[in-house]
Amino acid sequence: MNGSTKVVLVAIAAGALGVVASLLTSGPGPLWRTEVGQRALNSAMQASAPPVPKGVVVAKRGERVPNMQLRALDRTRVELPAQYSGRPVLINVWASWCGPCVKEMPALEAFAREQGANGVQVVGIALDDVDAVRAFVERTGVTYPILIDAAGPADAGVRLGNPKGVLPYSVLLSADGLLLKQRIGPFEEGEIAGWARD
Repeated sequence: MNGSTKVVLVAIAAGALGVVASLLTSGPGPLWRTEVGQRALNSAMQASAPPVPKGVVVAKRGERVPNMQLRALDRTRVELPAQYSGRPVLINVWASWCGPCVKEMPALEAFAREQGANGVQVVGIALDDVDAVRAFVERTGVTYPILIDAAGPADAGVRLGNPKGVLPYSVLLSADGLLLKQRIGPFEEGEIAGWARD
């Protein structure tokens, strides 16, 4: 091995150790907020997730999301994503008992209002009790559509590509229902518009 090869190998090892040290001391926060970090995190979670029940289809990036039946707060049936086709859709899976979910909701509400009638639609799916969600929405003034599902091994979050059930979890769908992006964990303030655009 010549001298320049050793220098390159030492530099690579030092860089890897720096990344590991950074993750150990300050956590993966900034890394996980990148698209590369999110893809790596999602792959790791997919690999370690329990098997989904037979017949449950888990959406994959770049593929069409199969329709699923959910209920709105008024208990009417909603077919997702078919009912929201024609415009991109940011779907946020959350629960009223999830602190990070609740913390990011004002940013999701602001983004939904900015988008208006022609931009990206925002739809929430609460893995929660309908009465708790209804009370939460009334108290906080969330105006984008909220759908309800029961948490479990075949819930909407699992079917949208989150088999470990980490909350909050968001996906971006194209206007024709293709899964474009996945987001494990909460959005930071001011981050949603860039994520939905890029």
